[in-house]
Amino acid sequence: MIDLSPSRKERCLLVGVSTRLTGKSQTAESLEELALLADTAGAEVVARVTQDREHFEAATFIGKGKVEELGYLVREKKIPLVIFDDDLSAVQVRNLEGVLECKVLDRSALILDIFAARAKSNEAKTQVELAQLQYLLPRLTRQWTHLSKQFGGIGTKGPGETQIETDRRMIKTRIGHLKEKLERIGRQRVTQRKGRRKHTRGALVGYTNAGKSTLLNLLSGSDVFVENRLFATLDPTTRLVPLTAGMDILITDTVGFIRKLPHHLIASFKSSLEEITEADFLLHLVDISSDNIEDQIRIVQETLDDLHGGEKPTLMVFNKIDRLGDRGKIPEFAKAYPHAVFISATRGINILGFKESISRLLSDEFVENNLRISQQHQKLISHLYEVGEVLDVQYENNSVLLKIRLPRKDAERIIRLVKETENGIHELL
Repeated sequence: MIDLSPSRKERCLLVGVSTRLTGKSQTAESLEELALLADTAGAEVVARVTQDREHFEAATFIGKGKVEELGYLVREKKIPLVIFDDDLSAVQVRNLEGVLECKVLDRSALILDIFAARAKSNEAKTQVELAQLQYLLPRLTRQWTHLSKQFGGIGTKGPGETQIETDRRMIKTRIGHLKEKLERIGRQRVTQRKGRRKHTRGALVGYTNAGKSTLLNLLSGSDVFVENRLFATLDPTTRLVPLTAGMDILITDTVGFIRKLPHHLIASFKSSLEEITEADFLLHLVDISSDNIEDQIRIVQETLDDLHGGEKPTLMVFNKIDRLGDRGKIPEFAKAYPHAVFISATRGINILGFKESISRLLSDEFVENNLRISQQHQKLISHLYEVGEVLDVQYENNSVLLKIRLPRKDAERIIRLVKETENGIHELL
């Protein structure tokens, strides 16, 4: 007889530590998000434990008494998995598993497991494997004795299962191969982006599960995968979106951000996140129905600053207004963010106003110019295709007439470069 019923979720216990720097409320919010991550990974949260500490314990991260309390809960409720909301060292994991006699994961390992389960494309799988190996490398101590039980389930997908007995040198070699592979993929992305230069490009950024994929589907009529879970989308997806009667733009959906996102994961997804740095403008999508809006906005901005994309022209887009119980939030955030727009991607509310806001942003941040350039200056013409959006091209005798849209902040410099090149004062290298 074959059992076709859904497999039971892996039961888990969550552990958070509050310090003077974080505070109890921030720890509670972070632990709530960890619960969502656990649910996304396929686990059922059956208990949560928090502790206030001045400093972390080197051997077990939390105090001896709290470890004993966890051990009692694990045995009483038969919990096979304990997840900590902070990163643990290999020694801490080994010591905790020795006392608790169950599998122990930290937040980074859980996020990596989710990415491993959701990676679909060759690029995403390569990026996730690289991040996993970089996470494993500094934890290769004492021959992985703390994983000798070969646990299954959450936290053991991908290379985590097969690299336990692999030595440091082999992992470093594999990391080198993966980096080379991602560099090749990155060069392919550069070529793809060059082919899109004739369109203005925007990138959807925001906290995970803010509704970016839903909005892109609505705008483009496409079918990007959507799920009400964290990190539903890992691969950047670019679609052509009609903005006005005479203008189309390209919009790219990117991986969502989250607090305590592992740095090596950001580094591994560099080629994907370059879509943000290469975009002409950003659409910062915010879930207005969330209880942690300001915190999420701050985390996204900090991540953008790390990626050197924080100073790009940005339109704040507050999504999910249909879920608001208190509509008083809208004028409150409209005052704090004067140029923001408020929409519902699910119900298609105020999408026309959203497109008009993008048009105003482009009008404020970009200017159109007509430039005449001698055909002999091919390097200059190629450069203009890279720095601006060429709207129209006409050939007249030995000249090229370009109608081009340029970033307002760069327009004066570029026009001066064209004049100097035409007059023989400056030659583009």
